[in-house]
Amino acid sequence: MAGTKRQQAIRRALRAQAPGIPLSDAEAVVTLAERRHMKDLPPSTALWLALGSHVRHVHTDYERLLGEGYDRDAARFFVAEETDAVLAGWGCQRSVSDGEDAED
Repeated sequence: MAGTKRQQAIRRALRAQAPGIPLSDAEAVVTLAERRHMKDLPPSTALWLALGSHVRHVHTDYERLLGEGYDRDAARFFVAEETDAVLAGWGCQRSVSDGEDAED
């Protein structure tokens, strides 16, 4: 596996947390998890935050709700079930509904 030890750890965490994620989504999530402001977080934490953020922004109505004037917490609340459904579809055992410090 190519890349730094951190990049390898992030990819391993992705395979463990969301084994069924489509390749295009996986690439986007890894890119988010590798962002500079995530570097001090453990790889698995950075990956989880990036995974939740990606699903929320790309696979739910989160952006539309923000555009309609909802604050971030309210918009997250309204898309949590949909976010969890996408994650479950990818084989993820964790739930954003259980609480998270979301990356946005």
